[in-house]
Amino acid sequence: MSLHKSTWLIVLVFISFKTIAQNTHLFSVKDCVDYALKNNIQVKNALLDIEIQQQSNRVTTAQALPSLNGSANYTDNIIVPTTLVPGDFFGQPGKYVAVKFGLQYNAAAGITLQQTLFDGQVFVGLQARRTSIDYRRNAAVLTQDVIRANIYKIYYQLVVSKTQIEQIDANIERTQNLLHVNTELYKSGFAQQIDVNRTSVQLANLQTEKASALSQVANGYYGLKFLMGMPEKDSIVLTDSVTGDMLKQGLLNEGVYDYSNRSDYKLYQSLNQLNEYNVKRYKLSYYPTLSLLGNLNRQGSGNDFNVFSKGQWFTSSYFSLNLSVPIFNGFQKNANVKEAELQLQQSQNNLNNIKDSIDKAVLEAINNYHTAITTLDFQQKNVQLAEQVYNQSQKQYESGLGSTLDITNAQSDLRVAQSNYISAMYDAVIAQIDYLYATGQLK
Repeated sequence: MSLHKSTWLIVLVFISFKTIAQNTHLFSVKDCVDYALKNNIQVKNALLDIEIQQQSNRVTTAQALPSLNGSANYTDNIIVPTTLVPGDFFGQPGKYVAVKFGLQYNAAAGITLQQTLFDGQVFVGLQARRTSIDYRRNAAVLTQDVIRANIYKIYYQLVVSKTQIEQIDANIERTQNLLHVNTELYKSGFAQQIDVNRTSVQLANLQTEKASALSQVANGYYGLKFLMGMPEKDSIVLTDSVTGDMLKQGLLNEGVYDYSNRSDYKLYQSLNQLNEYNVKRYKLSYYPTLSLLGNLNRQGSGNDFNVFSKGQWFTSSYFSLNLSVPIFNGFQKNANVKEAELQLQQSQNNLNNIKDSIDKAVLEAINNYHTAITTLDFQQKNVQLAEQVYNQSQKQYESGLGSTLDITNAQSDLRVAQSNYISAMYDAVIAQIDYLYATGQLK
């Protein structure tokens, strides 16, 4: 008895631990989006691109700031170099005298300061820093918007799938009741075996349909969690619902949109600005550059290993302004300017094209949205009519006024109507999200 209780205690502890280890999240669609914006890998990398660009901008800034470098060296001339000098210097005309120039030990230390005073390309790079950050930020927002739209679609498709499962369960219950009635009638001699078999086939088909639907729903949850960056071992419960009124909300602001609300348009805008800076940068490469250079140096020498004594050190320094004037470089600068101008034309064309693309996407989204809502209303009424026909056929069959074929056909029509209604709901969900995304209203 004691061993039996201990076994059950271990099982309960294991179950409790497993329950705690597996996190369950009650999420609305907004919660799913917020979770994804923090955990999705693509979003994380897009945000890292912003930080990378910030560091790249620091490199650009450094080119305009003074640079200070220190240097030191120590040399031991084990064999001092020998040079031949005309003997005239030593009273020996016509001959060359071997003379050693230099000392065995040499040491030096110095500091060099360099500052760019004018470099057109560097100054343009400084001006483009904010735009380069805007470009990375707009790219990150575009990534977030795409993730957001996909999460909305998967989330509400899973919500609609609840209705689908409920309809299948209701059909299974109806078929089970019909099978029970046919079985009893067969036993009493008021029905044929074929009626029982036909109903059994319908029940098996419905159970297969439910198993397939549940498998698709499970895969949908896997896809949603992957898109969110959520561990697959965690579970998620969807708290939002789908109603006809909710699906029609986007129609209130129909056709109202602004290009600046679209992250892809902003991305092309910032890219166009960067290309403008690129043209300006290459044009300024024709201008001279001016830099300042300053140096302070201390040097000591001697034949004894005491060059670090005070008496053997000497100070030198200099200051210089360096002007570099470009004259000819094989037309490289001209080619760079032409290439940058052509790239600017491309970005301007893309900017105009994205406007046309947005206009087209909005018009198509409006058309699809209207069609989807109209179809949804029609299919909803169709389901109601099919349910009424089925209920009437069932009553007639139970009262002996109808045949098994009548109720079978009514049930088949009901299943078709329900399937069409679910498809219409799916289409309406996608159409609404596409419309909101096209107009920049999906938040």
